Order: sequence, then C-alpha cells, then structure tokens
Amino acid sequence: MSQRPTANPGMTASQPPPPSQRWLAMLGVGVGILMVTIDFSIVNVSLPTLVEELHTNFATVQWVVLSYVLIITSLMLGAARLGDIMGMKRLYAGGVAMFTLGSLLCGLSPSVGWLIGARAFQGLGAVFMQSLGMAIITQVFPASERGRALGLVGGIVSVGLSLGPALGGIIIGALGWRWVFLINVPLGLAAWFTVARFVPRAEPASRESRFDAGGALILCCALTAYSLGMTLGQRVGFGQSLVLVLLALALASTWLFILVERRAREPMIDLGLFSDPLFGINLVMGLLTFVTLGMTLVLPFFMELVMGLSTTQTGLLMIVVPLCMGLVSPFSGRLTDRHGPRVISLVGLLVMAAGCAAMSTVGHSAGMLELALKNAPIGLGMGIFQSPNNTAIMSAAPPNRLGVASGLLALSRTLGTSTGVPLGGALFTATVLATAGLSSGAQIITAPPDALVAGVRFCYVMGTGLALAAAFLSAMAWRIAKRRRIV
Repeated sequence: MSQRPTANPGMTASQPPPPSQRWLAMLGVGVGILMVTIDFSIVNVSLPTLVEELHTNFATVQWVVLSYVLIITSLMLGAARLGDIMGMKRLYAGGVAMFTLGSLLCGLSPSVGWLIGARAFQGLGAVFMQSLGMAIITQVFPASERGRALGLVGGIVSVGLSLGPALGGIIIGALGWRWVFLINVPLGLAAWFTVARFVPRAEPASRESRFDAGGALILCCALTAYSLGMTLGQRVGFGQSLVLVLLALALASTWLFILVERRAREPMIDLGLFSDPLFGINLVMGLLTFVTLGMTLVLPFFMELVMGLSTTQTGLLMIVVPLCMGLVSPFSGRLTDRHGPRVISLVGLLVMAAGCAAMSTVGHSAGMLELALKNAPIGLGMGIFQSPNNTAIMSAAPPNRLGVASGLLALSRTLGTSTGVPLGGALFTATVLATAGLSSGAQIITAPPDALVAGVRFCYVMGTGLALAAAFLSAMAWRIAKRRRIV
C-alpha cells in the first residue's frame, strides 16, 4: 500500500502531494518564473544609464540584453530534454542557483564586458527555469486542478512582462542600476529553498535514455542563427548579406536537425509528438498569438509621435495588455478544469482578434481612454486563450516527454515574440515610408502623422489576420477533439 506523500524533499511524485505542498511548490516555481520573465525587460530601462556609468556605447551595451536572450533561446530545448533524463527538480533548483549567482555577478560587474559575460551565465540558469517550470507544475498538480495551476503560471508571466520596465525605472532611480540585478539575490535564495523543500522528487521518466548531443548542437546553431538574424535585421535591414546568410543558416540547420532526429535512436525531440495533430496545432496557435503580440509593439510610435504622450503615459498604456492577461489567466484556468480547453481557447482568440480589429481603426483624435479600451480585449483574449492552450499541450505530452513539451511551449513564446517584433517593425516602416513617399533611408520620426497612423493600422490589420488564423486552427482542434470525444 502506497503512503501518502509528505512535505519531504526525498518524496517522489508518483501521486499528487497534498494541497498545501502543491501550492508551496507553485510558490517556489512561480517566484523563479517571475524573476526570469522580469529580467527579459527590466534591463532595457537601464541601458542609457549603463552606457554612461560603464563608459561604453549603445551598440556594445545592447549585448547585455542579447547575451541573456540568445542563451535562453538557443539552449531551451536541450535543457528541457535534460530534465526528462536527469529529473526536473534537480535541474530547476540548479537553474535557480545559477541565476541567483549570475545576478550577484551582474550587480558586482566592474565593466561592460564582465556584465555581458555575467548576463550570459545568468541566462544559463534561466534556461532551466524557463523550460522546466510548466513541466514541474504539470507533475505536481492533478488533472482536475491543472488548468487553474497553469493559468496562474500564465498570469505570473504576464505580471512579469508588465512589471519589468516600471520596476526597473523605480529601482534605478532609488538605488542605482546594480540593484536591478542584486534584487534577485534574496528572491532567488527564497525560491531555491522553497523548490528544494516542497517540490517532490520524481524519478526521471527516461533514466535509461542518452542525451542527443548531436541533435542539441544542430538545433542550438539553428536557433542562434535565427535569433541573431532577426535581431540584426531590425538594426541593419533584412536585405543585408549577413542577415540573409544567418537566416539561410537557420533554415538549413533546421532541415538538417529534422533529418538527424528521424534517424536518431534516442532523439532530443521525439518527432512522433507531432504525429498527434492536436499537439502541433496548439503549439502553432501559441506561436501565432505571440507573433501578434510582438507586432503590437509599434504602438509607442503612435502614442508619442501622433498623440504627443509622454514616456510615462506611454508606459502606463503599454501595461494594459499584460495586466489584462494576468488578471484573466487564473479564471480561464478554472474554466478549463470544468469545461475543457477547446471552447475557451476559441473564445479567447476571437476576443483577441476583435481587439486587434478595434485597434486598426485608431485615428489622430484618439484619447488615452479610447486607446486603453480598444487595447484591453487583446490582453483579455490572450489571457483567456493562454491557460487552456497550455493545458492542452501539456496534457497531450507523454510522461517521458513532459520536459520537452514544456520547452517547446516556452520556445513558442520566445520565437513568436522575436519574430513578431521585427516583422511588425518592418511592416510599419514600409507602410509609413510608402504612405509618406519617403526614401528607404529616411527617419520614421520625420514622417507626417497620417503616414504613422497608416503604419500602425496596417500592423493591427495583420494582427487581426493572425489571430483569426489561430482561431481557425482552434476550431479545427475542437473538431478533431470532438471526433475523438476528448473535448
């Protein structure tokens, strides 16, 4: 007869732990995810200060952000697969420890070179936290509570995205730039203790498996080349030879990765996961929604150059979408536990599409309240959609691939945003220049308001199309699930 689990670090997760321990485990994992998410954006606010205080230039200081993001993106799926092989609790706790130490090194950095290196080390810890958090929550919570739990994680991600810039500005103003990083040290220690104490130790589902080092290396090359190509493309233009070479290398590496994985005895990513159309469809839906969110980041140009808003007012309005996401996600998770993910996902995507359509009608006379009301459905729709979609993806994965499924889910967010931001920027720039009749090298700030309005509207029209495409896929998934009687 099996014993009821107790709050013991040596226990296994063969059955769900008691409710109090489940929520304490959620606390530890949630704090870790919050820190990682905040650190994606909190540093952006400090870049001008870093240029001055570290006696460097803007081109160099951007690598304080890029070194962190590139490490996470390129190693995410490798870290996720290691979680399936070695055990997720051990790697997640190790990631928290590395992230905390990296934060301390960042705060003590004497030069920009040291800071860039410390950020890369911090990212190495963050990659385990980012890729394995969802998998741990899926293991800890029973199916009847999983939607609520994953919805809460979605809310934490949204809060982190909205808090980053504002929190960074407050900390720099009050304490200086070093505390943007040092604030993570006590939080990281608390998160590590909570994870070590309350997350149950589950036996690895793939203990006898070997790590596919060749596949991991090829995929790392593909993701690094893609991320660098999309990042450089924003700065120098996507027609430049270096950018085209990087994107071509990413495409070739992806093709080679698929060939290698098909023949590997123990592949890093079991391509059989995608034989279930529901798994692949839900991942693509998530990717499309984050591409849409990335494209909407052109909105500050409209707020500041057309509406004449201050940076503070613009920042407050930009919080509307992630704040709405964070408020709605936990409730959406509860509805998912009761009614299943399919209908709720579809409703969320339609609400998101309606918000993008409303934003595509903004004009010169728009006020702050109108903009907030038109923007809110995008966040509400995304918050409604995210929880059931995450639940559907994680529930479709076999136990020995939970880590990889969690990594793929996190990667869809990262790649969606890194695709949507430059895509939105390129579409916005092209529309503004064409409408204003300006040459390709002209500065956007010199364009007349009519051209800026046209650029923003076109981006939201495209966002509406992407959200509707995701809604179409959601309807397909609902139909497939209904045919299988698993709605």
